[in-house]
Amino acid sequence: MLLAVTLVSPDPSAAAGAVAAVAPALGRIGVRVGEPKPLGAGAVDLVAEAEAVEPVRAAAEAALQGRPVDVCVQAWEGRRKRLLIADMDSTIISVECIDELADFAGKKAEISAITERAMRGEIDFESALRERVAMLKGLPTADLQLCYDQRVRLNPGARTLARTMAAHGARCWLVSGGFTFFAGRVAEAAGFQVFRANTLIEAGGALTGEVADPILGREAKLAALAEAAAEAGIGLEETLAVGDGANDLAMIGAAGLGVAYRAKPVVAAEADAKVDHADLTALLYFQGYAASEFAA
Repeated sequence: MLLAVTLVSPDPSAAAGAVAAVAPALGRIGVRVGEPKPLGAGAVDLVAEAEAVEPVRAAAEAALQGRPVDVCVQAWEGRRKRLLIADMDSTIISVECIDELADFAGKKAEISAITERAMRGEIDFESALRERVAMLKGLPTADLQLCYDQRVRLNPGARTLARTMAAHGARCWLVSGGFTFFAGRVAEAAGFQVFRANTLIEAGGALTGEVADPILGREAKLAALAEAAAEAGIGLEETLAVGDGANDLAMIGAAGLGVAYRAKPVVAAEADAKVDHADLTALLYFQGYAASEFAA
């Protein structure tokens, strides 16, 4: 079958060197590789003929060890997806909102430690969320807007990713284990059409230390993927999921292309592809978009 081997790097010269390393490495395992097809600065497609994806992925990743290059290996046919479902914290934005709120409450160190364990899959996400939100009891709700204004920034390429896919007819869902206050604002800023997240309960101008049921965690993200695909009338093979934490694993595993973005080891080990070096436009290159097709 025909495979797409997509190489993406923030350094164009590194991408060129990657082609020179990957092509012969694939040749040594009996895989025929066509001429490189440039997609943009630092991004190139290779067409490979092989019987399976995994040996090609393993050989490409081995050849790229020590290079600032991300690689995605997948079937050539059907790689342009019709649904994007993305995590928010540390994926579409650069921070964990609950950790930044904790800073306003003077409890960042202890709450961040719980967040890290939850994202690594060491503790249950739902109970960890309730524990952390309880520690925010009494935080003035005005601090949520201050936190958003001062701390929340889109990761490089996030707006281009969502707006390009939407411009080409894809549905874009932001599905967060964080909070609706932030998810709604981030979805609008980046260009997601739908957002889902958890709701902080407030009373008298302050947080009560509670979060509304049901908690949006790992299984709810998977359910959102299934719902979004059904709503769009497509199969899961036509979907792309991206995230960084353990609560993203189910949707990443079920999507047609599951991508780990700057992810925890447990997530990176299970994903179809990793983005450790490039920005989020790598997900467009993985789908075969050329830079000239990106939304302004």
